[in-house]
Amino acid sequence: MTQNHDHFKLHIQHAPSHHEEVTHHHREVSSHKTESAKPIESKVKSILHGAFRQVLAFFVFFMIGLVLLNWSAYSTIISYKIQNYLHPGETPMSELLDNKQTISKTVLKTSDDPEVQKKQIPALNLEIAPSDNRIIIPRINQNIPIVRVSSKSLIQRDWNALEKEMQSALKDGVVHYPGTSLPGQSGNVAITGHSSYFPWDPGRFKDVFALLHEVVEGDKIIVYWDQKKFVYQVQGIKVVLPKDIEVLKQTDSEQLTLVTCTPVGTNAKRLIVTAVPVEDDTGKVSR
Repeated sequence: MTQNHDHFKLHIQHAPSHHEEVTHHHREVSSHKTESAKPIESKVKSILHGAFRQVLAFFVFFMIGLVLLNWSAYSTIISYKIQNYLHPGETPMSELLDNKQTISKTVLKTSDDPEVQKKQIPALNLEIAPSDNRIIIPRINQNIPIVRVSSKSLIQRDWNALEKEMQSALKDGVVHYPGTSLPGQSGNVAITGHSSYFPWDPGRFKDVFALLHEVVEGDKIIVYWDQKKFVYQVQGIKVVLPKDIEVLKQTDSEQLTLVTCTPVGTNAKRLIVTAVPVEDDTGKVSR
């Protein structure tokens, strides 16, 4: 009897309680969940890693393609940066901004010898205006023809025809926006040009405004219109969305507005440079 009783006590001591069974069950379930979660976590990491690599590869190939398609514009930018680094502050066209000319009233006695006359008569510093309309931006060393587009399509509100006419005109230079003022008139004189365009396009002026972002406030811009010279000074630079046509609206006073696509190689936004006529010491507009 005692032996059976001891055996019963021993059995009770070694028999797991209900709490121990539940705890053990929870541990097994938790262990099973942990083991099953590891492959899922690993799979998610693998998917994310693969997606990141694909996005990175797409971005790299996109940038390479962008540069290759717009190599003409980017090579211009690189060349400008190198030139500016080697020769900082040099603007090859800055002499065009000097309107001061020394006129001598002294009567010169000249020799009858033609060879001596060449040495006696000083060279005249006379500015000759170009026969066509042009815009000159010394900062970026650009001297570009300005092409006029008929206002007929604008008046008829034929936007497709107007776009085709402007794109065609951009092959020959920068384009004066039809409906905006002309140089010398009150109002907004708007001019647009390519910062970059398709490499297979036959035009020679598809990246003339590739360096327009290098222009800074205070820079001078020269416009020759109908063989008259107009000098403007940059007063504002900003970037807007393509739908922001407020930049083309008329102004109370004369203003020059230059428009191009930015960043170079895209048409995501528009770079806007505004300039006002330069006044001399007497308050008169410099012409």
